[in-house]
Amino acid sequence: MSIVTSLALVGGIIACGVFLLLIAIIGLVGALKHHQVLLFFYMIILFLLFLIQFGIACACLALNTDQQKDLAKNAWKIADRSVKDQVQRHFNCCGFDNTTSMSHPPCYNIGLCRDSKYSNSSCCLNKSNNSTRDTCAPLCTCWTSLHREIGTGLRISGGIGLFFSFTEIVGVWLAIRFRNLKDPRANPSAFL
Repeated sequence: MSIVTSLALVGGIIACGVFLLLIAIIGLVGALKHHQVLLFFYMIILFLLFLIQFGIACACLALNTDQQKDLAKNAWKIADRSVKDQVQRHFNCCGFDNTTSMSHPPCYNIGLCRDSKYSNSSCCLNKSNNSTRDTCAPLCTCWTSLHREIGTGLRISGGIGLFFSFTEIVGVWLAIRFRNLKDPRANPSAFL
């Protein structure tokens, strides 16, 4: 179970949803009123959204394991100590990886260190607040737990992004195709 704790992330998702709702309303009003200017701007905005979403989806699907690790390592470096502690408790891991000297909260409180298999690991034995020199057993580091989750999340996000980007291009095609149709309720002798 994943709990989103970032208020900025939730706000960004809500803002994107409101923006997409407004774009949909512009397209709906333009189609119902046969308003060519609204449909033109709807097509342009939808095409720009397609380009952005298609690019991000392809980037999500193209990241290899080394690039994912670099992103996760940079995020670990700038994360607050409380976030690192929350990750260690949720994934039952200790430190980011055993090759870096990045700081992490003490690991003696997590369930992994209570296990007799890893209880003598140096990251589990260090009870100081500054554990920058800890080297953890390779099987109990957070990267070993996170890389599967990150890879799965990127594949799912990329696939969903590709699906919806192609539905956006269908919307652009339909708007181009039907933009110049006459309004059936209008005067038949009118130009458009």
